[in-house]
Order: sequence, then structure tokens, then C-alpha cells
Amino acid sequence: CIVQSHFTVNTGDHSLILSQRGCDHSWTGSVECRDLIGSGRDRTPNALVQVAVIDPREQYLVSQACTEIVEGSRDPLFLTGVTFPPEYPASPETLVKLTVYDVRDKARDNVSKPQSVSFLGSATFSVSDLLRSKDDQLTLNLRSSDGVLAVGTVLVSRVNMGEMEEGDMDHITADVQQAQKVRTFFKNPVCKVYKFQTVDSKWMLVREQMEECTLSFSIPRQLLHLYIQEDMRRIQELRDLGELSPHWDNLRKEVIGRYGQVIAAYQETLAELNKITGPSFKPSCSKAQRYLEFIPINLHTQRMRVTCPRQTDAFYDVITVGAPAAHFQGFKGGGLQRLLSRHEAEKKSTAYQCIYYSPEHTAKAQEVLHSVGHLQPLISGLADQLLQAAQQHSMAGLREALKTLAGKTEQFVHALKDELVKSALLALHTAQPGYVTKNQNQTLPGHQDSPVAPLKRQDSIPCHKEYDEEEWDRVWADVAKSLNCVIAMVDKLQEQEPINNNQEQPIPKQVLADVITSHNPGKRDWREQLCPLVVRLKECVAEVVVRARRAMTFVLLQEAACSIPQGLFLKQRRDVVFSQALAALACGFVMRLYAGMEDKGFLRQLHLVGLVAQFESLLSTYSEEIGMLEDMEVGISDLHRVAFKITQAKTDDPCDLQPVVIGRRDHYTVEVPLPRLAFQTLPHEIKEGKALQVYPVLFNVGINEQQTIADRFGDISLQERINQRNFEILDSYYKSLSDKVPSECLPCFQTQMDLKDLLGTLGQNVVTKKRKNVEILWLAGTICRRLNGIRFTSCKSAKDRTSMSVTLEQCALLRDEHQLNKDYFIRALDCMRREGCRIENVQKNIKCRKYAFNMLQLMAFPKIYRPPEGTYGKVDS
Repeated sequence: CIVQSHFTVNTGDHSLILSQRGCDHSWTGSVECRDLIGSGRDRTPNALVQVAVIDPREQYLVSQACTEIVEGSRDPLFLTGVTFPPEYPASPETLVKLTVYDVRDKARDNVSKPQSVSFLGSATFSVSDLLRSKDDQLTLNLRSSDGVLAVGTVLVSRVNMGEMEEGDMDHITADVQQAQKVRTFFKNPVCKVYKFQTVDSKWMLVREQMEECTLSFSIPRQLLHLYIQEDMRRIQELRDLGELSPHWDNLRKEVIGRYGQVIAAYQETLAELNKITGPSFKPSCSKAQRYLEFIPINLHTQRMRVTCPRQTDAFYDVITVGAPAAHFQGFKGGGLQRLLSRHEAEKKSTAYQCIYYSPEHTAKAQEVLHSVGHLQPLISGLADQLLQAAQQHSMAGLREALKTLAGKTEQFVHALKDELVKSALLALHTAQPGYVTKNQNQTLPGHQDSPVAPLKRQDSIPCHKEYDEEEWDRVWADVAKSLNCVIAMVDKLQEQEPINNNQEQPIPKQVLADVITSHNPGKRDWREQLCPLVVRLKECVAEVVVRARRAMTFVLLQEAACSIPQGLFLKQRRDVVFSQALAALACGFVMRLYAGMEDKGFLRQLHLVGLVAQFESLLSTYSEEIGMLEDMEVGISDLHRVAFKITQAKTDDPCDLQPVVIGRRDHYTVEVPLPRLAFQTLPHEIKEGKALQVYPVLFNVGINEQQTIADRFGDISLQERINQRNFEILDSYYKSLSDKVPSECLPCFQTQMDLKDLLGTLGQNVVTKKRKNVEILWLAGTICRRLNGIRFTSCKSAKDRTSMSVTLEQCALLRDEHQLNKDYFIRALDCMRREGCRIENVQKNIKCRKYAFNMLQLMAFPKIYRPPEGTYGKVDS
């Protein structure tokens, strides 16, 4: 049972809200003062209140939080609240001290600096004073440092904050047990509380909470393990190609050597990551560390919870993360998008000593390898089930096993019915020892293994009249013929069976045996009749697998040989970027899933269509940030290869609730285990293991001084292309959603502009030539929320520009959805930026409470993105 009560402490008529939960106390509050006199004659103060607690058992004061500065007011109303986390427990004897200062230097880092602030007065009270107060009020006086009464009073009032409770700090649900399980993923919460006035002069309570995500490290660790396994399998497949001519064998050895170097580097990185036991996030100052390059930068979740009079509580989530990019490798040559395009062009134009295969061909080869590797054991297992059903003389079991076996075998044949497989087999034939083309001298007898002349790059597969091109067609056609023989035998067995298999009563075994014997003397056992045909089917499948695997491995050998060394370097870069992007996506998916567990419309949308994941980027298209954006574009696009699957956890232990990544580079599945009770509430399709799709989209608008240079003198085509391409993806997702999911499944908002109109406006903006068109970001974010999507915000380090964007979005939501008084908009915005979670994020990253902006950057920012005075200064990050 959780005991909860709420209080308000007033300085003048000023409130500090206290929340008491059993023995685990967490206090949050908002503040105002009255009748203050400044530190100088005839001067109104720039007031600030510092709140601290004194544990009577330890007799020392612990500073907790500060309000924002209210300039030039004797009766300041502070919008910022203060929070006392559970690590400072309270008892009835715990003292709370409020100290009021007059701030002369608004750029203060520490209110205790004598040259920055002047003491105006303080008041101290105990929790027991609140509990004993009558009429829910307690009046105190401010006192000077020598104990003399100062101007001002303290009024303590008890108030009810509705649903603003500690249980909500667990991010997801009001159910405490469920919330405790979510702590598995989210750690080290930072909470801030505000009190804002609405247009009808009521007060809304706003709480923002920021947390680290444990998936920052667990997802990259799993990916590294999968990368290593995949590359080791590739080495074994290359060795299984058999004997090759010296030219191709040398290429194979070189490729295997390169793969070995990558594996060794990944193993070293994984070993270093396994040693880390500290915070659950990678600070911005570590973005260029080698062993942390797979870890996303500064990944945090942020939730804003709003409690309004006569309105249901609402919450808004955003995930903040540094741009997924290879910061350790640098951006001198550009990012992935440019490097991959350049490399592909070089492969086509340079006379490599191998056959050129397009990226589509290599992707197809990987797909065929995966298909045959996945389907062969399934076919073998189903064939064994067929024989087992025959042995049991179960015609129903026989037909069911045959139906499944036929389906999987047809998939197998279809996967191999591709011209690439046939042509690759011919190419492999030409690479074997002793092969001679028409343009080469004949190899002398007895010297079949002599080196041949170097081969030039070939734009197409060579032809050779001695190679039987129809052999491959016969091999995989034999699989279909063998299956047809099995089907025919099962039909024959059914015709021979005189018993009505629909009878409910089982037939005695001896009677069944007598019937079979009497109608088919000499062939008493179904299994004996089926076994040779089934064995033949398995042999045909195995022969096809061997040939197809060798052919596709040879294709991938060409791709790797043509790419040495640049191609493997690019693969490593792509692995790094994808790891960061997937960790962020997994964090967002888990957060969104738990938040929507009770929303039937959301769950229906999830399994019918999937979710949109909207990445907002504030990178410029100038200097090294171009490379970051090019990396980010490829990394976000690669997330299309990811699907999610919900599973039932073995136990409710936190270790069993961790998401698990399986698959290979061209397709990964993230399995998200849920506690048994939560899993049972899901729709049937999700419980059956349906793959859940995510549609990542990226919109970028640079806002800093480097973007000003790019807008005037540089090239912004990269940004324009990204925005146009991803608008098309978002628009396509909306059309698919409209066809499959009724509009009632989508969330309701106060701003009832039609989604179709919002998309139309966004489409117009992405083609409009306008500098720093931040309307694109606002529209894309609004559409994402209206579509039940997952929101991400990024800049270089998810620290400074990201802070400006997140706080702007939060205040805009308060204005549009919760009637924030327009006179409070800028104050609320400055308040969140000066004292909210985002300045705490800066403190966590660089140990300083200042945004890293200089005056030139501030002049270049769109006005609404500028931080309040006194919170910025150029700081090394």
C-alpha cells in the first residue's frame, strides 16, 4: 500500500509542493514570494529561492534545487518547482530551509557566490509543522542571517496534486508492479515540476522527467556479438568453396584475412564494453572514444506529464540522442551516403580482378543464403514428422504434415528460382583449377594447378560451352519432383484406406493392421512405403543447398574482393552507425509499447500496419556536420531492415525482460519479452509472434551559424533530398494506415487540424526554398504524435540544440493542447531551459550548467531557439 499526501509551502503567498509516499519520500514543488526588498535602496530584486533540507540525525544541510530568477519584482511568482529525490529521505523531524536571494549576476553557476547574489532572508520549517497545521496552512516569517526578522512571510498550504505521484516516475503506467518492471530499462531519473497559468486563470501542474536507458549498452553488445558470429560464418563458407585456381584462392585468403581483422577488432571492443559498469549513457565528451563508438551518444528518454483542472492528465514522450554517426572515424571524406556512392562508382570503373556484382545482386545472394539455411532444417524436420505420422497410421496427421511440408518446399524452390544462382554457378566453375578461357593459352597436361594470367574485371558472367547450364535447373527441379512423388504416395495410401477417418472413436490397432494387410498384402507399413521417397526429397534438398550456398558465397567473395580494403572499412562504419540507431529505436519502441499497453487502438495499429519512428535532426549542411548527416541518413534508412516481435518472458526477473536481438546484417528482429500477465492482454496476432514493422523517417533543418553559411554560400541539396524522400515515406505510411486502421484508433488532440491537411502542408514546406524552415520540424513532429508514433530529437550530441528543440516542443504542446496563457509562453520556455531537465543533461555531460553557444551562434539561431540570458557561454564539449 502506498500512502500519498501533497503539501504546498508559500513564501509570502508562496508554495512548495511536498509529496510523501510511505517511507520513500519524494518532494516536488513550486514557489512564490511577496513583499521582498532588494539588496540596494530603491531597487526591486531579481529574486531566486534556494531550497535545502536538514536531516536532524546528521545535522547537515543538503542543497536540493533552485527556482528560476524572476527579475525586478517584489512579489515574484516562480514557475519552476523543486524536487527532493528518494535518496534524501524525510521524516516528521526533517527540516526544510528556504533561502531567498537577490541575483545581481544572472550568469551565475552557483547561487552561493557572494559577488553574484545578495541574501534577502530565509525560513525553516519541519515536516511535522505541516502535519500539525490547522486549516491546511502554516505561517512563518523570513529572517536575516543574524536572526532578525526580514520583510516577507512564509505561508505553508496543503494541496492535492491529483495524479502527480511517484508511481508515474516509472514512465509507463500507474500500476506499481508494472512500473517496477519498467525500471529494468530506465534509470537515474531527473524530475522537474512547474506551475503554469492557463488562459482561464487556472493553474496547470507540469512535470518533466528525464532518464537514462540501459539499452544504450545492451543493444550494441548484442549486435557486436552477432557481427562476430556472422563474419565467422562467412569465413567458414569461403573455406567451404573448395579448391579454387591460384588467382581466386589468393583473393579468398586476402578476404579471410580482412574478415579476421574485423573480428579481432570487434572482439576487443566487446571485451572493453563488458568491463563497463558505470552510468547507462555515453556522455557527449566521449563521442570520439574508440571502444565506445558503437554506443549512442547521450541517449535519454524525456516525458512531460500535464495535470490540468477539469481535464484528463496527458503525457508526451520524446527520445533524445546524438546523431548516429562514426565520430571516432571522423568525417574528412564525408559520411556513409557519400562514401558508399563513391565506392560503388569506383567498383564499376576500376579494372578489378573479379566479377562486378551490383548491391542488388549481393543483397539477393545474402537473401538466398539465409533462405536455404532457414528452410533446409525446417523441411528436414517436417519430413521426419511425415514419417512419424505414417508410422502411427494417422491419415489426419499425415495430411497435415504433408501440407506444411509442401508449403515450405515450395518456398525453398521459389527462393532458388533466380538467374543469379545459375550465373553464379557458372562463375564458380570458371574459377576452379584448370579452367581456360578462349583468350588464354591451353594449360599444359600435368600442370593443371599452374597459375593463369591475371583476370580482368568482367561486367558480366562468362559463357563456357563445356559447362552444362541446364544442370542447375535439373537439380532444383528434382526437389519438386521428389515432393510430387511423396504427395502421390500419400494419396495412394489414402485411397487404400477403407476406414472413415472422420470417426470420433479410435480404431483398435489390431483391426487397423488387419484391414491394411487385407487390402495391401506385402506392404503392411506406410512408413516403409514413404521412407525412400522422403529420403530422396531430403537428399535433393541437401544437394541444392550445397550448390546454392557455394554459388552465393562466391558472389559475396567477389563483392568482398572488389571492396578490399575500402569496402570492409565502410562495412565497419555502417555497423557503428546502425548500432547507435538501433539502440535508440529499441529504447523508443519499448517506451511506446509499455505506454500503449491499455490502448486497444494502438495495439491494433501496431500489428496491422506498424509504427512510424520520426527522427528530427538539427545538423547543419556545412563542414563535418555534413558527414554526420550523411551517416545518420544511412543509419536511419537501415532501420527499415528491423522488425520487432513481442514474446512472453520466462519469468518476471529483470534479466528475462531485456530485449534480445537476433538475425543478420540485412535483417534483424528485436524480441521484446513482456511479463506473463501483460502478454496475455495483447491481441492474438501479436501473441502469435507476428513481426511488427517500424517505419523510420528523418527530417533535418539546420539552425546554427554553420547553416547560415550553407544557406548563403554552400549546398543544401542533401537536406532538401532527405526531407523530400522521407516525406514520401511518411505519406505512404499514412495512406496504408488509412486503408487498414479506422481513425478512431488514433489519439485525439485539441488542435483538430486534419491529418491529411497537415501532410499536405508538410509536403509544401519540404519543396519550398526557405532558409531554416523549422516549420518542417514542427509539422513532422505533430504528424508523428497524431499517428501514435515514436519521436526522436537529435543534434551533434543531443545536448544544446536538442535542449532548445525539446523545450520549445513542450511549451508549444502546453499552449496548443492545454491552454497555456500566452503571456506565460516565453517565461515557461525560459524556465524549462534555465532550470529544467535539459540543463541537468548538460551538467551530466560536461559538468557545467551552461549551453555551449557563443554570441555568433545565438545571432544565427531562429529567435525561438535561443536560450535565456545567463545560460550560455562557449564551453568545450
